Amino acid sequence: MSTLTTSFLPSLEKENSLFVYTRRRRRGHSKKSQSIVPVARLFGPSIFEASKLKVLFLGVDEKKHPAKLPRTYTLTHSDITCKLTLAVSQTINNSQLEGWYNKLQRDEVVAEWKKVKGKMSLHVHCHISGDHFLLDFVARLRYYIFCKELPVVLKAFVHGDENLLKNYPELEEALVWVYFHSNIQEFNKVDCWGPLKEASSLSSTTTYSSSSELGETQMDNTSNCNLDLPQPCQGSCTCCFPSTRKI
Repeated sequence: MSTLTTSFLPSLEKENSLFVYTRRRRRGHSKKSQSIVPVARLFGPSIFEASKLKVLFLGVDEKKHPAKLPRTYTLTHSDITCKLTLAVSQTINNSQLEGWYNKLQRDEVVAEWKKVKGKMSLHVHCHISGDHFLLDFVARLRYYIFCKELPVVLKAFVHGDENLLKNYPELEEALVWVYFHSNIQEFNKVDCWGPLKEASSLSSTTTYSSSSELGETQMDNTSNCNLDLPQPCQGSCTCCFPSTRKI
């Protein structure tokens, strides 16, 4: 995925990053006093492009229902190739998350299918802040961008694992629960985004004048799902799967 932290490298224009740096000339000031203005971006345009998605199936069977075989998604973005990589596997594909660059940006999105008390749901995890001060510095911006771009992420899941959804169309009605992980209480939360079919169809192309406006829109998107986070049974049972979290 695109860069989700402010870069202090000397490059003044990073076309493939979340922050596209451009020069803005201030009236009455010389070139030396031009400011660098970050423009929030994620995945380039806020439109899902199937041609830029690479899907890896690692030890999973599209014919196996996720209530019988663990199924997780690991989605990352390359600033070099401008392409998304989606790994469909039984656990997080840690090889996608290695390297100092990925550890610095923390812009991956991971998800897992879960059956809780007989009902399927998709649990999506986004890292907002923590680990280092750069993430804390832009926590609010990261939160709003993740909210704005989440439909693109969900579309990548749906497109990349389309055969599973064709075999089990009822999964499109499964609720999507989004976990925002942050060391700042305001952004450390879990939201219900409604059924997968609807959540992946939300518009992510709207232009917002401020982060507060985007936040209000995100709240409207999730306000129709006033449900409590499903909790698995205590002890062994057959209505919950997997028995332990894969993320």
